Amino acid sequence: MSIESSFIDSALRGWKSNVDRTAKLFGALTEEQLLQEVAPGKNRLIYLWGHLAASSDALFPLLGFGARLHPELDSIFISNPDKSQNTPTGAELKRIWVEVHDALWTAFSKLSPSDWLQKHAAVSEEDFRLEPHRNRFTILLGRTGHLAYHLGQAKLAQQQ
Repeated sequence: MSIESSFIDSALRGWKSNVDRTAKLFGALTEEQLLQEVAPGKNRLIYLWGHLAASSDALFPLLGFGARLHPELDSIFISNPDKSQNTPTGAELKRIWVEVHDALWTAFSKLSPSDWLQKHAAVSEEDFRLEPHRNRFTILLGRTGHLAYHLGQAKLAQQQ
């Protein structure tokens, strides 16, 4: 295995681990538990889960994998604050979570190490020439950190 392949493999393992841990934590919660706020007056757990699902779904066009599977999640979990929209049930979010992450994993698995180092859709060719670190691999690392951050919030909320 080349050094590049080893780095990609490590990053993908980190992604998969965080996706699985997030699915396990949120998937085990009841509808009532999902309505718990992470702190008084803050987002509910169901909102965090939906936010993470919407963020993952946004990776499809960003990484050049095609259209989003659930663009309707943006208005509920990205563009508007918690409690301002009707939220899907936990069962619906669980189904969406699995669908999005299974499709992402399939797409991730098709990329070679050099594919991971190509630009993502949110950067122009000119900017990418100047900043080649603005690539698919960097997006994967950033989104893995995003998942881990909100997973930590959810775990803390459960301890209250």
